[in-house]
Amino acid sequence: MTFVRKLHRRFRRTVLLLATLCTVSVVLSAYYLYAGSRRESGPADADAEGACGAARQPPHGQAAAGSGRLPRASSADPTVLVFVESQYSALGQDIVAVLESGRFQYHTEIAPGKGDLPALTENAKGKYILIIYENILKYVHMDAWNRSLLDKYCVEYGVGVIGFHKAGDKSAQSFPGRGFPFSAHGNLAVRDCCINPQSPLLHVTKSSKLDKGSLPGTDWTVFQINHSAYQPVIFAKVKTPENLSPPLSKGAFYATVIHDRGLHDGIQRVLFGDNLSFWLHKLIFLDAVSFLSGDRLTLSLDRYVLVDIDDIFVGKEGTRMNVKDVKALLETQNLLRAQITNFTFNLGFSGKFYHTGSEEEDAGDDLLLRSAAQFWWFPHMWSHMQPHLFHNESALMEQMALNKKFATEHGIPTHMGYAVAPHHSGVYPVHGQLYEAWKKVWGIQVTSTEEYPHLKPARHRRGFVHKNIMVLPRQTCGLFTHTIFYQEYPGGPRELDNSIQGGELFFTVLLNPISIFMTHLSNYGNDRLGSYTFVNLANFVQSWTNLRLQTLPPAQLAHKYFELFPEQRDPLWQNPCDDKRHRDIWSKEKTCDRLPKFLVIGPQKTGTTALYLFLAMHPSILSNSPSPKTLEEVQFFNRNNYHRGIDWYMDFFPVPSNATTDLLFEKSANYFHSEEAPRRAASLVPKAKIITILIDPSDRAYSWYQHQRSHEDPTALKFSFYQVISAGPRAPAELRALQKRCLVPGWYASHIERWLVYFPPFQLLIIDGQQLRTDPATVMDEVQKFLGVSRHYNYSEALTFDSHKGFWCQLLEEGKTKCLGKSKGRKYPPMGPDSRAFLSTYYRQHNVELSKLLHRLGQPLPAWLRHELQKVR
Repeated sequence: MTFVRKLHRRFRRTVLLLATLCTVSVVLSAYYLYAGSRRESGPADADAEGACGAARQPPHGQAAAGSGRLPRASSADPTVLVFVESQYSALGQDIVAVLESGRFQYHTEIAPGKGDLPALTENAKGKYILIIYENILKYVHMDAWNRSLLDKYCVEYGVGVIGFHKAGDKSAQSFPGRGFPFSAHGNLAVRDCCINPQSPLLHVTKSSKLDKGSLPGTDWTVFQINHSAYQPVIFAKVKTPENLSPPLSKGAFYATVIHDRGLHDGIQRVLFGDNLSFWLHKLIFLDAVSFLSGDRLTLSLDRYVLVDIDDIFVGKEGTRMNVKDVKALLETQNLLRAQITNFTFNLGFSGKFYHTGSEEEDAGDDLLLRSAAQFWWFPHMWSHMQPHLFHNESALMEQMALNKKFATEHGIPTHMGYAVAPHHSGVYPVHGQLYEAWKKVWGIQVTSTEEYPHLKPARHRRGFVHKNIMVLPRQTCGLFTHTIFYQEYPGGPRELDNSIQGGELFFTVLLNPISIFMTHLSNYGNDRLGSYTFVNLANFVQSWTNLRLQTLPPAQLAHKYFELFPEQRDPLWQNPCDDKRHRDIWSKEKTCDRLPKFLVIGPQKTGTTALYLFLAMHPSILSNSPSPKTLEEVQFFNRNNYHRGIDWYMDFFPVPSNATTDLLFEKSANYFHSEEAPRRAASLVPKAKIITILIDPSDRAYSWYQHQRSHEDPTALKFSFYQVISAGPRAPAELRALQKRCLVPGWYASHIERWLVYFPPFQLLIIDGQQLRTDPATVMDEVQKFLGVSRHYNYSEALTFDSHKGFWCQLLEEGKTKCLGKSKGRKYPPMGPDSRAFLSTYYRQHNVELSKLLHRLGQPLPAWLRHELQKVR
């Protein structure tokens, strides 16, 4: 027994000794591994727990200086300056796409080799709130002069820098001599990423659990940091660190995004070790823009999500919902309500197809109706026909009435005020009969479409208001009537999962404060891809972001949308024939041939009516029919007539007998100085040619004043011309209004420049109004050449001077003439010398700017302008 006890004690001592040695070995190994990795790569390297769960904090004083939001100078404009490698570089386009999706203003420049900079300030204001370099090496290697200028600007205006790094090889690339105490390894494959929860950048992004697995691509850059002023934002492991020179620690985490907190030079920077193809980089990029702009370019955390299920009761037998599917839909709705406040599916129905499936599917129809109160409902067309195929309002109303009768009989709510047209037909391009019928039968206040202004790119979709119906942008989610089986999803199931997990669908929610998703009945039967998609989407959004998901009924949602984007209320009509999808849902009875080929834009009192008469004489030039209120002028692009829509506009024009050779035109002299007209015209008729007439602006102002007197304008009758033009800011409102109408149209250069923003110079003809008055035949030859009209018209033989009227008239048969009306060519006293002198001084700088503009355009200076410029000398 004694031997056994001794043997037992020896065994215990041996075990304890071995355990002690193992413990010491582990501790020493851990110490040397930790110390070695610290020496190699600084605070960016740690194990997964240390890297992303308990990231090292900076010293107390440094944290206070570097982790707060940036102070922002009030004079810095909220515009981002983006330096791209080329106009077509992939990363540059991705950066711009994200900025556009966030509705952030930006300006792009091609990054020059030496780092030359555009003007960064204007009128003592900073022009840019943030600088982005597609290639951060262009920033790092700037010449000393430009770098000094940029750094001074960034410090003075509190401007940060975002850059993307692409190393040329896998060897370490260091930049200490350039003021960047870090090195970078490039062209790497990485895996297992996570987010530093201590990063002050995080706003939308939530620090989630370690995301295991390979990250896309093999061209990543990781950073080794050698300074406490730099803080890692995203970590990842290098797949083959031993192949690098010098080698990296195996299993260690390295930063793929770093934040320079600006402690050494006062400039905060965020550097990315890859492009934006990785979804988490794109998420952090948005947060970096928000942080570095001092929250002036930031996204709200509130997101409203409405899921429409179109085509209820519609669909082929075998693709519809049965009882189990309807129960699963109700369960999905309850599940989603735990993540999306007030979530309710919105069901669109066409009653004609009720009970047209199999026996099991008809039972599903019945359960849907018994559960009607659990959902929101909206109408399609009774027979699911496209509204643009109905050419009269009464036929549309009959269809709608049938659907409403079905709803009433089956307990479907009819008060939601929302409707969707099959295939978005009639919503945009606008079919006026649809809007009127909707209001009369259903009291519709809201609809949605994916077609305004175009289907793609989706980030450009907008809302508008027409006939008091609010039109919201609708989004697709990758589910269509034919996508009903997971394994047969186009591109494979992984394509759908990628869209949900950081792909297109995820960023649709992220970048749009309000998303209305289009799904279909068939997506909730079969493999129930609709339920699968939105449950997983909500889980992913909640896991990786701080977004607050919620929804509202459609009418409330529409009011919320236009509270956020009031500037979108006014539509911007496009030519339906320029988009094949738009042509397909536009009435075949309509034709774009009834849109004008050129516009005479004014200004008023320069001879535009005479030009209108001369143009109408040409056999191949057709004018609009007169308006009851504005005579020969339609005044579509500059007034509320614009909201009547393009059908109303086109009704003023005839259908040309030969659309190739005949030219339609309209003359509206108020277009010239209108703020809205150039943009609206360029959207609808971008290839139209533009004609303007200029006379001495002093004479134009005086002519307008006399015009108002002849129409018994009380202000013009009460005040002299000199009193009108010289009135001060404290003058009565009606006097200042008349003064504006007299003077502002004469700011010729400013107004022409506005048109040149939207139309190229070769589409613009500037006519000397004095020459038109004295030698119209020569001017009309020039006009014909500019328009490219195929048949030349001899105006020398068609015009004759009427000495009684004092201007040229159309020569008819038997020597008769057709002249302008009695209101044209009035005789009135000459302008007083005081008024002439005042206006000559008032328009001096405007005339100088006009001369510069005409010189730039290669246009000759009219005689009156040369005369006025001589006074400047």
